[in-house]
Amino acid sequence: MAFALTGGLTGSGCSAESTENSPPGQYIIGPARVVDGDTIDIAGTRIRLEGIDAPEASQTCERRDGSKWPCGRAAAKALTELVGSEVECARHGTDKYDRMLGLCSANGQDINRAMVKSGLAWAFVKYSTRYTAEEGAARANLSGIWQGKAEAPWNFRQHRWQAAESTAPEGCAIKGNVSDKGKIYHLPWSPWYSKVTINAGQGERWFCSEGEAEAAGWRRANGA
Repeated sequence: MAFALTGGLTGSGCSAESTENSPPGQYIIGPARVVDGDTIDIAGTRIRLEGIDAPEASQTCERRDGSKWPCGRAAAKALTELVGSEVECARHGTDKYDRMLGLCSANGQDINRAMVKSGLAWAFVKYSTRYTAEEGAARANLSGIWQGKAEAPWNFRQHRWQAAESTAPEGCAIKGNVSDKGKIYHLPWSPWYSKVTINAGQGERWFCSEGEAEAAGWRRANGA
């Protein structure tokens, strides 16, 4: 699985979420694995699509008739179809979880923009106004998440965290699981969170933050 990391692309509009700890315009190219509706992995580099926020994998949304549909899984599927065989991502800093923030394209298409335009991601206006026009068009067309009620993913994460925090030991709501796949931590909005039980005798533990979990050698679960 070949990939390239080089310089040459430039861009503007870095979000307030980013930190400029790498050369502006640096980009990474290669086959991508989709983690969820707004995150991909290229040869071990975790890339958060800059300027958008997609439904979490465990989220459901409503249709106009009030019935539920798995918008989180639909977003991940749509992104999988968009990335194709190769993705090119221009670096726009890193987020607070030390993931690369990327403006990414595949087959000549801005995939960040395509996700918002299709109604399968929100414009993440807390950090960037880059895709507000695409969100407005998707909303007007009642596309995807805009066809009925849908909770913004940042609110969904906050509510899940608060609920888990209220019952977790010392309020440390992240579950550090040990399995045949290694040491994996699950956030409260992870699809598997409720199924994971912590067995301290097997070296499993609770964490108060992602930084603490990663410093201890755990990695984030896909789709979380």
